[in-house]
Amino acid sequence: MGKVFLVDVAKCNGCYNCQIVCKDEHCGNDWRPYAAPQPETGQFWMRLEEKTRGQVPVVKVAYKPVMCAHCAAAPCAEICPDDAFVRRDDGLLVLDPNACTGCGSCVDACPQGSIYLNAELGIAQKCTGCAHLLDSGWEVPRCVDACAHEAIRYADEGEFGTLLDGAEPLDEVGGLGSRARYLNLPKRFIAGSVVDFEADELLIGAGVSLIGRGGVRLALDTDEFGDFEFDQIDPDEYELSVTASGYADLTMAVDVRVADRCVGDLGLTRL
Repeated sequence: MGKVFLVDVAKCNGCYNCQIVCKDEHCGNDWRPYAAPQPETGQFWMRLEEKTRGQVPVVKVAYKPVMCAHCAAAPCAEICPDDAFVRRDDGLLVLDPNACTGCGSCVDACPQGSIYLNAELGIAQKCTGCAHLLDSGWEVPRCVDACAHEAIRYADEGEFGTLLDGAEPLDEVGGLGSRARYLNLPKRFIAGSVVDFEADELLIGAGVSLIGRGGVRLALDTDEFGDFEFDQIDPDEYELSVTASGYADLTMAVDVRVADRCVGDLGLTRL
């Protein structure tokens, strides 16, 4: 079955430790035949991606660690004319720096941009899964070891059990047998507040419902601040309805096919 990376983005707080220790391990260090030194700039074998979501006053930042997916059906390995990619028994896909001639075919073939061309050395480079450390007794790669919140884990597939049932690869490598699986990848959210502008009051306990074109129906009540939020919903066009005793109902269309949406303060009118 082999080893897999399991990344839970809900646990990632954007500390950048994974990216930093990857640089610490590989910049200025020659680990051939596993890897030649990584340049100090221009390459991120582990990179932390940030995405700002929503609009003021509800704004979130989503963090996503991205490393080589070590795909089972790796297009980089398939296109390499030098057979420089080596599949290990643990599932890691290593690019042999001694066999690579730097043609760059693999760089273009990687769907998630995880392979880099080192012009100075004349070779392509990527994440090795810290194979040199694993072979010397380490149980996990540096990025996993440095993650204080266990947002990144590395183990045999069987050790994760049912956790992998809800995990998915990134869209870019879907269908390629990615050995990097993700939990809680952000979908969309719709948030806002319900208020009585005339009385200058927040409306606590107002009913808010959401109906999607795909038949999704969700409902909740506003909290003690008059706020509501539907999180992890599918990208879709929704009908948002608000009801409160003594007030006229309010209905509006909310489109989150492209981005999350904060609808702001929704004012209800007294009957």
